[in-house]
Amino acid sequence: MSKEVIFILVIASMAIWITVSREAVKPSKKINWRKMITLLSAGSLSALVITITLFQSLLF
Repeated sequence: MSKEVIFILVIASMAIWITVSREAVKPSKKINWRKMITLLSAGSLSALVITITLFQSLLF
């Protein structure tokens, strides 16, 4: 992956996790659980891709 793509992925991941944290501080009755699960899945996937990419760049 090019550095520009990784940079865009990092920015998108940060935005996702900021949105997750804002949703998490709401009272439990007001949390949109479908949105929360979607954001957590997307955030976890993006963090995994970033981690794998960074480890690959260290090894090769």
